[in-house]
Amino acid sequence: MHVLILGGTTEARVLAGLLHPRARVTSSLAGRVAAPRLPAGEVRIGGFGGAEGLAAWVREHAVDAVIDATHPFAERISFNAARAAATAHVPLLALRRPGWVPGDGDDWRDAASLEEAARALDGFRRVFLTTGRMGLAAFADRPEWFLARSVDAPAAPMPARIEVLLDRGPFTLDGERELIARHRVDVLVTKDSGGAATAPKLTAAREAGIPVVVVRRPPVPEGVPTAADPERAAEWALSR
Repeated sequence: MHVLILGGTTEARVLAGLLHPRARVTSSLAGRVAAPRLPAGEVRIGGFGGAEGLAAWVREHAVDAVIDATHPFAERISFNAARAAATAHVPLLALRRPGWVPGDGDDWRDAASLEEAARALDGFRRVFLTTGRMGLAAFADRPEWFLARSVDAPAAPMPARIEVLLDRGPFTLDGERELIARHRVDVLVTKDSGGAATAPKLTAAREAGIPVVVVRRPPVPEGVPTAADPERAAEWALSR
């Protein structure tokens, strides 16, 4: 059987390793990271040309099942996958890692978007921004000082007072503690990406007594079955 994984996440790489070589696996990466960590099996990089292009690719390459294992904030591709799977008449599963949940001592501030998160920074001075290089434009007009972490170097527009830290998770709790202390951070801004790879920053923020502005996840297509981890997604695929 041929499984198409819409990937780019840690879970997608694990899933590809679980399926290959028991099934033919093609992982599709968006190409936004210059040097991605490649999964097992076949890999294609780049977009499909919307839902219609994805459906055509699925039919042309005799795909038996599609698994949407993209980032929780990759909203467009998830809806395109749902439409394409319906058009091509192939089963679709969404591998969605659970979101983070605040614990005792956490001071989380909810935001519906990056723009709303930027407006929530009034009164703060030094911001640890972990929303990725594609979202810096939302903070371009802010007067605060920013420590922005991303895998690849961001492009303008971005805040005038910014230090860019190029790094890739997983991150350690000790490392996050050190960053927050050394840069005298007084607020953390993040997306609710979920997962363990980048979660230590939340613990470090709680220990430092600083608030966290958390951007909510975008809506997802209705009616698509989901799995919370790669193991369950692999079982689903192999049972097709």
